[in-house]
Parts: sequence; structure tokens; C-alpha cells
Amino acid sequence: MGKRQAEQLVRAAAVDIAAFYAARTPDPAASTTLLVLSVDGKGIVMRPGHLREATRKAAERATRTFRTRLSAGEKTCRKRMATLAVVHDADPAVRRPHDIIAPPGGRTTHRTPRKGPKARAKWLTASVEHDADQVIAAAFDEAEARDPQHRRCWVVLVDGAEHQLELLHAEAARRGVTIHVVLDIVHVIEKLWAASRCFHTATDPDTETWVGTQAARILAGDASGSVTGIRTQADRLGLSADQRAAADWACRYLENNAAHLHYDQALRAGWPIASGIVEGTARHLVADRLDITGSRWTVPGAEAVLTLRALISNGDFPQYWTFHTRREHERLYPRPDQHNNELPA
Repeated sequence: MGKRQAEQLVRAAAVDIAAFYAARTPDPAASTTLLVLSVDGKGIVMRPGHLREATRKAAERATRTFRTRLSAGEKTCRKRMATLAVVHDADPAVRRPHDIIAPPGGRTTHRTPRKGPKARAKWLTASVEHDADQVIAAAFDEAEARDPQHRRCWVVLVDGAEHQLELLHAEAARRGVTIHVVLDIVHVIEKLWAASRCFHTATDPDTETWVGTQAARILAGDASGSVTGIRTQADRLGLSADQRAAADWACRYLENNAAHLHYDQALRAGWPIASGIVEGTARHLVADRLDITGSRWTVPGAEAVLTLRALISNGDFPQYWTFHTRREHERLYPRPDQHNNELPA
């Protein structure tokens, strides 16, 4: 089978996915069950004619330093950003900071770390064709279908991207729902590891202790104290601007996201504090299929593959295929009264 024919078949197979989910009713959940949303972005290499306008212009303006390879910091400007969103249910699971980060010297055998909230009823969506605001709106549509009266606690996990936060708050305000935004703790710890190189060598065992101490302090709700401590340590050592750049960047990251660093409250309430599910979704939906070496995609082809892979990941493909074949039959053999009938998902 030719590549173009295969792409046409995939696009035809995905044509009814939006209608299928619009007709579906999610299973109900108790008001005490958490409703968790998370959003992420992942770039897909596109053909030149399928890039967004700003990316296409940047690619036209770009000048290469080397003929055969990219220099440090250079971008190919060949990617179009896909937005992914996950909605899932979870029962609260109360924890303490040392359930997340081992204390200095390691854990003892006297106490078993408590596990975090376990996700269930996961629903994924993704789009490279539509902008992030439309994907976020689709995630809120799914969340509202699960909780139309807004009686549940909505927890939104983010990585700190400002544009993403603006869209989330705007959508929540438009729908009149209260959301509790939590910054992914994994991103915070990554910044701490980068900052640790300002004070320790790459092979220094004390690096792990330093990162663990700062992370435990942040998890206990004292992010501002951690920022002060990091800057004081850099001042005391007399580090130059270049030597302390990573530490200053970590401090700015924590300060800019201070409103979303109340991990002490999140742990007491039993909320999740890491967005591993949407990170795994980005790897599964995009990297494993659309980011293979040498591939370049059109928008319709990439969109069809993304939506089909999300549908299969949701476990909805058998029901969707029944729905799709019935819709296809109606398109091929329309009846005079067909407009009066609605197909259930």
C-alpha cells in the first residue's frame, strides 16, 4: 500500500472522533473524587508548507553557522507544536514531604512511604491542527461532562509555561469553575539539580543531599525560604554572575510560580503534585510515532494519527468503530428522515 493511500485511510478513519466524544456520557463519580487536568506541548517536524506562520518566517530568516550541522543553540524551525491534555479521576491520598523525598541519609525500614493518588478513567486528547486554547477547552468540556455541577475539586497540574497558565485561568473563569493549580514537582527538582552544580561538582555525593534538603523545604511550604537560602549561599561563596546563573534561574522560576508552590496544602488535601501522566502521553502519542527519524508530517496526517492514537489509548476504539461504521453507512445511504435521528456513542 502506498504511503499517500495509507494516510488517506487514517484520515478517513478518524473523521468521526469529535462527534463520537460529543455524544458520549462519562461515568459518574463521587463528589469526593478529585478531577485532575494536565496539559503539555510537544513539537512535531512538519513539511515547510504546514508550519505555523511565525515558525515558517523564522525558518526563512534563519542562517546556518555550519553547512553540515547545527551549532550550539541553533534551531531547525521545522516543528509545529502539538498540545496534549489529560483528564482523569483520582481518590485523595494524604502524604508528607518525606513520602516524596527521602530524608538526608536515606530512609529507614520503620515507615513505608505512602503512595500518591492513583489515576483512573483517563481521557486523552491532542491536536497539532488546533491551537492550545481549543485543546484546553476540549479538556474542560470533558471535565464538565464528569462534573456538570462543579461539586468536585478540580486540580490542574502545570509545568510553569506562562501562556498555558493564562489559557487555563481564562477558560476556568469563562466556565465559572474554581481550579487549584499545582506546579509539577518534577520540574522544580530539575531546576534544583541544575542549581546544585553552582555549589557542588557533578560527582560530589553531597549534591544529592543538597537537592533533597531544598526539595523537602519546598514540599513543606517554604519555597521562599529555599530561594533565600540558595541566594545567600551563592553570595557567601562569592560566585560570579556566570557561576551562579543556574542558581539564579532556579530562584526566578520558584518566585514566578510562587502561587502554585503550596505543596504542604496539596499533600494534606491528598492532591497529585506531578504531571507524569501527561508527560507519558507526550511520549506515547507523539514521540513513539510522530517523532521517528526522518519523518515530516502534514497537518491533516499528523492530526489523524494523533486523534486515533488518543482514542485507542482511551480504550474507546471498539465502540468508536461501531459508531463510525454506522455514520459512514448514513453518509453513503442517506434517508429522508435521517436528520431527526441522533446516534448514541
